[in-house]
Amino acid sequence: MSRVRALLVAVSLIAVAGVPTAAAQIRVDTSRTGAPISKYIYGQFVEHLGRSIYGGLWAEMLEDRKFFFLVRDRYAPWGTTSDPYWGSGPYDYLAASPWKVIGPPGTVAMDTDHAFTGIHSPLVTIPADGTPVGISQEGLALRQGTAYDGRIVLKGGPGARVSVRIVQDDGSTRELALGAPGADYAARPLHFVASRSSASARLEIVGSGTGTFEIGAVSLMPADNLGGWRTDVVALLRQLDAPIYRWPGGNFVSGYNWRDGIGDRDRRPPRQNPAWHGVESNDVGLHEFMDLMRLVGAEPYIALNTGLGTVQEVADEVQYCNGSGDTPMGKLRAANGHPEPFGVRWWAVGNEMYGEWQLGHMPIDEYVKKHNAVVDAIRAVDPRAGVVAVGAVGPWDQGMLRGGQDHMDLISEHIYRKELVDVDAHTRQLADDIDRVARAHRGYRDSIAGLADRGIRIAMDEWNYWYGPYVYGELGVQYHLKDALGVARALHAFFRNSDLFFMANYAQTVNVIGAIKTSKTDSTMDATGLALALYRAHFGTRPVAVSGDTKGMDVSAALADDGSALTVALVNARPAAVRLDLLVDGHRPAGPATAWTLTGPDPMAGNVPGKPPTVVVREGASPTGTASLEVAGYSISLFRFPLS
Repeated sequence: MSRVRALLVAVSLIAVAGVPTAAAQIRVDTSRTGAPISKYIYGQFVEHLGRSIYGGLWAEMLEDRKFFFLVRDRYAPWGTTSDPYWGSGPYDYLAASPWKVIGPPGTVAMDTDHAFTGIHSPLVTIPADGTPVGISQEGLALRQGTAYDGRIVLKGGPGARVSVRIVQDDGSTRELALGAPGADYAARPLHFVASRSSASARLEIVGSGTGTFEIGAVSLMPADNLGGWRTDVVALLRQLDAPIYRWPGGNFVSGYNWRDGIGDRDRRPPRQNPAWHGVESNDVGLHEFMDLMRLVGAEPYIALNTGLGTVQEVADEVQYCNGSGDTPMGKLRAANGHPEPFGVRWWAVGNEMYGEWQLGHMPIDEYVKKHNAVVDAIRAVDPRAGVVAVGAVGPWDQGMLRGGQDHMDLISEHIYRKELVDVDAHTRQLADDIDRVARAHRGYRDSIAGLADRGIRIAMDEWNYWYGPYVYGELGVQYHLKDALGVARALHAFFRNSDLFFMANYAQTVNVIGAIKTSKTDSTMDATGLALALYRAHFGTRPVAVSGDTKGMDVSAALADDGSALTVALVNARPAAVRLDLLVDGHRPAGPATAWTLTGPDPMAGNVPGKPPTVVVREGASPTGTASLEVAGYSISLFRFPLS
């Protein structure tokens, strides 16, 4: 195409502070393109930790619904601690049973001989005078007019009569009479519609009459759940439009047995979370995760246990997911309701095995041998599997790439950064780390024999800011406008190094250092989530050269895959608005731009569930006939121009 100088559109965006500075002049050359930006750069990561899944994504309302903890007369369920890994906190966690005894002391014991699942189940003895006794759990949030569905698994003697009561904040009670429980464990359905909203309603399981009854499991969810997933949170995941999700960990995976998460959900044993606080109910396993991927239109990226797990356990998991129906694990998958293979393409072979905090940690020389053996086993089951090795810049990377380069398709890296007071410096941190990792890997290609020819690219499968109080449970930090600016600059760094970075998985999706925040009844896209969704929806896929005086802004530009549009993205991490003259070489804009601006009242603005958002994205059409753009202070601005 002929070279064109185009002075494009003026867009007036809300400036946070100050008058626009002297104009910046930026040149975009659409004839100079980089390697295509992989869609997997917009990936996400969810871990069994804190309120990421349980209390976030998953719709279950009851804590410890399968009775991992002993139900005792003394009621003290919550403990408080701080984060030993990152020095943040304090936060509350479930340290003992959340079930409170109703009735005289000694009426509730734990039966270890006839447990429904796990190691024990509550056995309730009804006093001789027939006084109602049982257990209750408080703190349930209900919405007026909302329907709730659940079930309770019971057994008991013929003289027992069991009811489930819903007691709302004002003391009003809805009683669901279940009658005699029967001699064998059986599930009874629960259903009710909340007559009013309650912030801390109570569920009571009460027996009267004579004899005893046992409770195997209880469940309660809003009736509009999607296979167990929260409808409102799934809607936000669809806005993020992430193409791939890494799961189930994280540190969690190095102590996780995938078999705990298959089969009848009520029969799956509850466990202590092996890496974090709290109870792992195992309600969410492989089948539930695959259902979520179907609901949001994303690919699964499954992390495998190379910590305490064995080579055979890994091979069995891969066969369970991808094996045909005539394989041993394929038959088991079919028996659990999914005859067709899941077709998982990407596998994370372990997590952070370089760290002493990791279960099963071992020196690099030993781990390379285990990694290679695991990959051999994976490929024997599924030769098409894409495997991602554990990486960390420095000696660990060098050892993995020297000893295992023929046993990997990608190598992972992780980066986290804390808060800096200076906003501009704070927003540069992640991008600087991404550039640092890229430089290291370019050096490895020059210095490690055979590596350059293999073209092993990077999966940055954990990255984010991590600082501040845990207001959303364990690792549940609040994000701010300045973090969104930093996430946008990080994306720009991925774009600049698009030849190296194949995948990136923002950690973590919900509550736990997450892009989405939830309460018991509400959810919102946090500031960082808005930035990720904005770029995913409107940025291009073919990065183009940018040069000029940016006046301190971080600028990136890309063509749409079909060349029909050019998107220019600008991150202004300073308070003053900036005027911008944009020069385009190589294409002629065919009309005015569509503009999107992400901003808020100040750098510490953030979005909170149940409250109007303060960090927002505004869309507008640019006027024509003038020569400059105006970019607000503390903002992310995307301008998408149609091209002729």
